Amino acid sequence: MGLIERLMTMAFGGSRNVVKETAEVFRENAEAAGARRSVLQGQTLEQFAAEFGAGRTWFDAAMDGLNRLPRPLLAFGTLGLFVAAMVNPIWFASRMQGIALVPDPLWWLMGAIVSFYFGARHQIKSQEFQRSVAATMAQVPQVVANTKQLEALAPRPPADSGHDARLSLSVTEAGDNAALSEWRLSRQ
Repeated sequence: MGLIERLMTMAFGGSRNVVKETAEVFRENAEAAGARRSVLQGQTLEQFAAEFGAGRTWFDAAMDGLNRLPRPLLAFGTLGLFVAAMVNPIWFASRMQGIALVPDPLWWLMGAIVSFYFGARHQIKSQEFQRSVAATMAQVPQVVANTKQLEALAPRPPADSGHDARLSLSVTEAGDNAALSEWRLSRQ
């Protein structure tokens, strides 16, 4: 017994586990990794709270408001141009003649600014769309299974009678059912 006890003490130690410590060299301890992730997430949330939660000034609110203006202004401005063209075509045509004089490099610059501004939003929306498509595609096996179950519950048509109309009518017409007739009589 003394030899086995010494071997176990050497392998697992008095207060340490040599096997566990050796295994952790090759594979991360899941419990310790979860604790580290939890601490990291808590610290990240604390940093965000310190950065965004406290000390919001009027300037921050004004900048947030200004950042929300370009998209609606461009959309309503474009609709306004259509209304202006219908209400006062001569005024609209004279303004469009002025726009025709804008040099091409300025149009390119305007296009680049608008593209960068809206491109970031488009990328975010397209990534959200791809995530929703992936989530929908993940539901396909369940939908197929549900559809098969529903189709199994659907009433079956009578036997195929081909092109024989008399046979089709005889199959679909209600005939005498002795059990049903007896039941009806017992209910009266």
